[in-house]
Amino acid sequence: MKIVTQVKLMPEAGQAAALRSTLRTVNELACWVSEVAFANGVPREYELRKHTYAHLKAEGLGAQAAQHVIKKVRDAYTTLHANMRAGNLGKPKSKRRTKAVSKPITFRPSAAQPYDDRCLSWQYDAQTVSVWTTAGRIRNVRFACSTDALRTLREYRKGEADLIERDGDFYLIATCDVVEAETYEPGGFIGVDLGIVNVATTSTGYMAAGRGLNRYRKRQLALRAKLQAKRTKSAKRRLKERSRREQRHVKNTNHIIAKTIVTEAERTFAGLSLEELKGIRQRVRLRKPQRVALHSWAFAQLGDFIVYKARRAGVPLVFVDPAYTSQTCAECGHVDKRNRVGQGLFICRGCGVVAHADRNASHNIAAGGESVWNAGRESRVPATQ
Repeated sequence: MKIVTQVKLMPEAGQAAALRSTLRTVNELACWVSEVAFANGVPREYELRKHTYAHLKAEGLGAQAAQHVIKKVRDAYTTLHANMRAGNLGKPKSKRRTKAVSKPITFRPSAAQPYDDRCLSWQYDAQTVSVWTTAGRIRNVRFACSTDALRTLREYRKGEADLIERDGDFYLIATCDVVEAETYEPGGFIGVDLGIVNVATTSTGYMAAGRGLNRYRKRQLALRAKLQAKRTKSAKRRLKERSRREQRHVKNTNHIIAKTIVTEAERTFAGLSLEELKGIRQRVRLRKPQRVALHSWAFAQLGDFIVYKARRAGVPLVFVDPAYTSQTCAECGHVDKRNRVGQGLFICRGCGVVAHADRNASHNIAAGGESVWNAGRESRVPATQ
């Protein structure tokens, strides 16, 4: 299983200048390579190399750096075409899609630059790295990370690492190939219902209320609007200082929720059953005041955290269809839209049972997970006569 580990570089003034200059140079050249690719109909990587490699070398890039710039550009066009096929850029001839394909892809001056082991070496005991730059190789660049992240890097780091600049700071994002634990046979399944009012509700009784998180978001939204309206230098400086603060807070909250859910499943030797929420933003129709809450909550992020933590711990995990889970009675199976009386209240029209709506849905998801797991274990080979 591949995961990424981020470390913060702590370069001296001269080292920081070299890193900044390197990112500016490689991304300017990546924009030039993109223009060449666009003019030549975006050829394959080997063909693109014929048009650009000599020029990149003449501009002072090393052999590996030049190869990475070419590959980065080609990968960007591959991603663009994949998004077009998936319909993420709208329908053919739509304004957004036409704009995306009518000009070459460009790269920000601080965009990530990939490094392999020939361009970057790690000294874990000293917590330093040696990295290639356009000014030559610089050594003993200190980095900071948590103890767990350092252990993960030492044991599992494999492949490339990306150098990025964010708000004046430099980071290395390394790929780690972590060994997955062997999946055990579950004694049952814990259903996880995801929502906005209650971020996560499990069939075992755990409930992560979203009230505090939603209040925090509203405060941040109001503060950003207030600072943007001032349009002063100090207001812009404050906005820059507070950038991504909400994103970091939500990410940390999702990590805590995911770890709590996976730990409970691992402790009780149970599996996890999640809703398949792909495309929820396109399916759900909400009033305008509710759209901010829907589109600002990281549905996919929490799901991804639960998935990778479960795989790492060996916890069985399945996905179920979320259709009618909030309208179905977990006791008698009666389905009725009127069963969902309110946001948090469920009253079955069939048997009269009263329950918390999210907890009732989590029990339905748990039952669906057991069905999916048992169906997967059944033999599909026709019986012999």
